[in-house]
Amino acid sequence: MTLVRLGYASISMHVKNCSTSKTMTYASFSKLIDQEAGLRKLEKIAQTNLANLLRLFKHNLAHDIHFFRMTSKIVPLANHPNLPAWNYIQPLKEGLEQIGQFLAQHPTMRADFHADHFVLINSPVKEVFVNSVKTLRMHHRLLTGMGIEPNERCVMHVGGGYGNKEKALEQFILNWGRLSTDIQRMIILENDDKTFTLSETLYLCEKLGIPIVFDYHHYLAHHTEGENWTDQWERILSTWQTSALPVKMHISSPRSAEKYRAHADYIDDSMFMDFLQEIKGSVDHIDCMIEAKQKDDALFDLMKKLRSYPEIEIVDGASFIIT
Repeated sequence: MTLVRLGYASISMHVKNCSTSKTMTYASFSKLIDQEAGLRKLEKIAQTNLANLLRLFKHNLAHDIHFFRMTSKIVPLANHPNLPAWNYIQPLKEGLEQIGQFLAQHPTMRADFHADHFVLINSPVKEVFVNSVKTLRMHHRLLTGMGIEPNERCVMHVGGGYGNKEKALEQFILNWGRLSTDIQRMIILENDDKTFTLSETLYLCEKLGIPIVFDYHHYLAHHTEGENWTDQWERILSTWQTSALPVKMHISSPRSAEKYRAHADYIDDSMFMDFLQEIKGSVDHIDCMIEAKQKDDALFDLMKKLRSYPEIEIVDGASFIIT
């Protein structure tokens, strides 16, 4: 048997006016005459985002949701090159500590980040790499400020293929060596739906000691001929052996046959069960991040559907055991 906990990302469809990614564009900021007042406005926006994040954690607790992905847009313009001296963490200390206190009271709750698409460790362009490191450092600072151990808390893709995937993989390895060890320990990689397959991502993870987040939908949308994820499953699990966190994977469903890569509003329960039937018993506990347009409503809908399967034993509002 395997314990499965479901999570969702960024925003709730049930908690109103609870965005954690309110922002201000740099164009708007640059029009302000008083730049110091502009920074205070940015800080106020970020404080509101943190207050809403705490509301979401409380909502999750009320519905037994133990797994949540925070947005990477909590602090607007945090790493903008024209604001290099802005210490955005200090004015957010109280809000970060409040979240930390809540999570400390509920230690089974897992929270993490997913780096945005412009965070490219394997970029051959120095400026892109440097900005990517700055963004990863922001994630690390936010996690630390919340009292969350940063290890294995930030998912990202391998990056671009740049016309030569073999060279792009080598560039990842080269740039990886330029990261500080605390940032390295924070990162986990996922296979993507266009460029780097499960096998290619696993190659990097095993070589560099990085846990892999298996994205089932991405695998179905993009894999090499003859590649079968079940043949790689034990290798996937092995990348998590040294982590204090449970194995993590992503689940989503195609929007349509024509738009297969796009995420649907909800999860196809039969597709999810196909996956679960293959992995049950191979791991004691796995956390599944739902990537669906309807966010927590998709989670509630999936839990409702799963109740009809005889091999599913419901544990709480967002967890179950498959036997």
